[in-house]
Amino acid sequence: MVEIVGIRFQNSGKVYYFAPNGLHLTYGMKVIVETAKGQEIGIVVMPNKNIDSEQVVSPLKQVVRIMTEEDEHRLEQNRQKEKTAYQVCEQKIAQRGLKMNLVDVSCTFDNSKLLFYFTADNRVDFRELVKDLASVFRMRIELRQIGVRDKAKMFGGLGVCGREFCCREYLADFQPVSIKMAKEQGLSLNPTKISGTCGRLMCCLKHEQADYEELQKITPRIGAYVRTPQGRGRVEDANLITGKLRIRPENEDDVPYIIDRSEVEVLKPARRPETRK
Repeated sequence: MVEIVGIRFQNSGKVYYFAPNGLHLTYGMKVIVETAKGQEIGIVVMPNKNIDSEQVVSPLKQVVRIMTEEDEHRLEQNRQKEKTAYQVCEQKIAQRGLKMNLVDVSCTFDNSKLLFYFTADNRVDFRELVKDLASVFRMRIELRQIGVRDKAKMFGGLGVCGREFCCREYLADFQPVSIKMAKEQGLSLNPTKISGTCGRLMCCLKHEQADYEELQKITPRIGAYVRTPQGRGRVEDANLITGKLRIRPENEDDVPYIIDRSEVEVLKPARRPETRK
């Protein structure tokens, strides 16, 4: 067993394990930790805990100390430097005519490196821009190209549901989302209806997919030939959520009726649509 604490660096980022270094840490504490990028500020989301050594990657980085007033002052200085760096970088981008959009600037806590995040439609040669920034700030410069989903996660906002973006509120990683999920959930395939503010398919399609897959296992598909208390017929429509089916009787002159899936016996499943190769 090994003692660890769980540290998070962003509101909804991943939780990383660190060695507590003899400190007793509680939820919500701000701490200084050693990372591959240098010293960083993190928030304790998992107090001291003993776990199996196989669950951690050795050697563990250590918690340096609990954040002090002096650290708070340094953090404020870094925030001011980030604002200045943002303005300078935008000016340099305009001067060199680079087709890139600056998103955010981050200064490591130990003031050893500035990270510039940007979006671009294509690959950008920013080597000269790095030299320009290094000559101004006299410190290590790193530029990172990010996607539109990462940008949405950084800035946050409200989705069509009225809640904060899932990626900003609690998602640690982006999950793959496909148009097939929208089809299986019976949603409109209009891009404006199933896309988030970032322009990509909404993350919530993935959240609900497992439930829809379970419902599909117990719900006859449209076109299935079934037996009901009213007789035989074919499924004309199916609502996965309510479990209600509209049945077209064998006798075409009879009126279709609604029935619950629990009262239906499938005689012949519907043919699945063929996939083009």
